[in-house]
Amino acid sequence: MSALATIGFFNIIGSTAAAALGGRYSKKWILAWLYAIRALAITIYLATPLSAAGTYLFAAVLGVTWLATVPLTNSLVGQIFGMKYLSTLFSIAFLGHQLGAFIGAWAGGAIFDATGSYQLAWLASIALSLIAATLCMPIDERALARPALGAAP
Repeated sequence: MSALATIGFFNIIGSTAAAALGGRYSKKWILAWLYAIRALAITIYLATPLSAAGTYLFAAVLGVTWLATVPLTNSLVGQIFGMKYLSTLFSIAFLGHQLGAFIGAWAGGAIFDATGSYQLAWLASIALSLIAATLCMPIDERALARPALGAAP
């Protein structure tokens, strides 16, 4: 339970830091780094002997990278699509995130039931983190140009 509290505490730090960094630097690159760091942290955690100190360090790194994606994603959506569409588009992204979380939790249990281990779920987490990092890189952060409605051709 203490590791979960550690994740929660470091979520605050990560979200605040990401929001501040997103105001100064490219949001897509910060997102890409967050996902890459998450993949690296999971890889190191799996590759090293299990210990309380290692678990707390892993929880801290996971916490910093976990919710730090939210202010950056929200800001990117507003920046690209405009504030008028922010609530709708971010809600759709949030719904997709919740569906993914449900599927991930279910799949982790299904993997454990089938194999007796979470190893494949951890490996899938690493792969998905790397895919997410890669998908962030080509994002065009510029606002979309919209022709005025009702303008005569």
